[in-house]
Amino acid sequence: MTERPWLSAYPAGVPADIDASQYSSLVGLMEESFRKYADRTAYSFMGKDLSYGETDRQSQAFAAYLQSLNLARGDRVAVMMPNCPQYPIAVAAILRAGLILVNVNPLYTARELEHQLKDSGAKAIVIMENFGATLQKCMAATQVRHVVLAAMGDRLGLLKGTLVNYVVRNVKKMVPAFNLPGAVRFNDALSQGAGRTLTPPAVGPEDVAVLQYTGGTTGVSKGAVLLHRNVIANVLQSEAWNQPVMDRVPQGEQPTSVCALPLYHIFAFTVGMMLSMRTGGKLILIPNPRDLPAVLKELSKHKVHSFPAVNTLFNGLANHPQFNTVDWSHLKISVGGGMAVQSAVAKLWLEKTGCPICEGYGLSETSPSASCNPTTSKEFSGTIGVPLPSTSFKLLDDAGQEVPAGQPGEIAIQGPQVMAGYWQRPDETAKVMTTDGYFKTGDIGTMDARGFFKIIDRKKDMVLVSGFNVYPNEVEDVVSALPGVLECAVVGVPDEKTGEAVKLVIVKKDESLTEEAVKAFCRANLTGYKQPRVIEFRTELPKTPVGKILRRELRDSK
Repeated sequence: MTERPWLSAYPAGVPADIDASQYSSLVGLMEESFRKYADRTAYSFMGKDLSYGETDRQSQAFAAYLQSLNLARGDRVAVMMPNCPQYPIAVAAILRAGLILVNVNPLYTARELEHQLKDSGAKAIVIMENFGATLQKCMAATQVRHVVLAAMGDRLGLLKGTLVNYVVRNVKKMVPAFNLPGAVRFNDALSQGAGRTLTPPAVGPEDVAVLQYTGGTTGVSKGAVLLHRNVIANVLQSEAWNQPVMDRVPQGEQPTSVCALPLYHIFAFTVGMMLSMRTGGKLILIPNPRDLPAVLKELSKHKVHSFPAVNTLFNGLANHPQFNTVDWSHLKISVGGGMAVQSAVAKLWLEKTGCPICEGYGLSETSPSASCNPTTSKEFSGTIGVPLPSTSFKLLDDAGQEVPAGQPGEIAIQGPQVMAGYWQRPDETAKVMTTDGYFKTGDIGTMDARGFFKIIDRKKDMVLVSGFNVYPNEVEDVVSALPGVLECAVVGVPDEKTGEAVKLVIVKKDESLTEEAVKAFCRANLTGYKQPRVIEFRTELPKTPVGKILRRELRDSK
């Protein structure tokens, strides 16, 4: 490993390196916690608690059920649900059965879902019934043969569960009609599995645990292959990094974290669910983080110690009139990730909670955490901090050479959390991996004398909306299929709420094309955060002499 000037910035007690070999797989990590913390609450959801022991039993039953479907070791199983107890149960079951988890955004359109299911070759899917209609539209084109249908109230007990399901289906009308013949209900799958014996397969550190889909640095949605050892390493790195402040949780108090970010997002998956499990913590599952009053009402019932979130959520909560209904005095760490934290938001959060936002940085390809500010910091630094234990950064020029000190360059990352590559895409993997094992991020950064990194630009044209990557190519592809569009281009524009928003510039082929028609088409084909917030019609687009659209000029022209 190269010289690491940043080690001197590590708080006392944080090791320079971690040992990921203490677990042979995530299964070992989870089963250790199931035994050690059996009586503790693992998950809290809508007022109902699920213990580590219950998570153990239910995931074992579900794993046995999955094995009964004749799924072979290494087969992919997709999970398409919001934050609810069925998610961690399904994840533990998939891994315990020797299968590979494919995290799916539940808000995907049928087009987006079809791509991911086909690309991963998923044979089964665990899906919330709210999204059954989306699956119905594309399932015939995929290899999915087994569907397990969850409902919001599944694990809330008979009375409350029935009531919640009634409200979701009939009052809020959140479950569009669908027809998925042969689908098995989640609770029925658990009952069937409970009568069977799980045959634990031998799962090792080099086995694939998760396919985490991302546009990478080029925009085609690809599965980052995360091995068991990658995620284990990142859990242990995050635990070591948080230790100096989490040690301040009073003796006898269970460490409690908020999971308001969606579990299909790698930040919530690793730094929320897996880290909480490793430390015997309680994880508060928030199904809809956009419903701020409901989030605050839920948090007011708990002593919260750890809160990983994106800038948008910190901002929304801190400005909410009901913010003070929560007792924030127990908060030990607020981790900002997914997108840049704005200094005004960090300032307000610190004023209101007394706990500074500690900004970190990572990508799906790094499981995700790669760097973070010291958790003992008292103020917001405006940097992405320093590389985590066992991690090295270097800055490269376009020729792949390290840049001289003080110069900007593309951030490249080496460490045990770096993915094995992109799923069945050796060509795409070769584009982002250096010969000495560094992952090229596409982000341009600088390093100061103490080893703190700062992102100053992105190499690619990606738009970052509330921590989610939007690739102009994908949106342009979709919009260009709309009759009436001659050509189009997508750029990111600054947005106070989401950091950046998608701007779409169209040259019409048919003068009758309206903004509303474009928006309706985008709603049908693109999940919410990818939809253009600004639509502009022009007579022509700026281009290079060879006809390439100049996105930068569109960005610069207001």
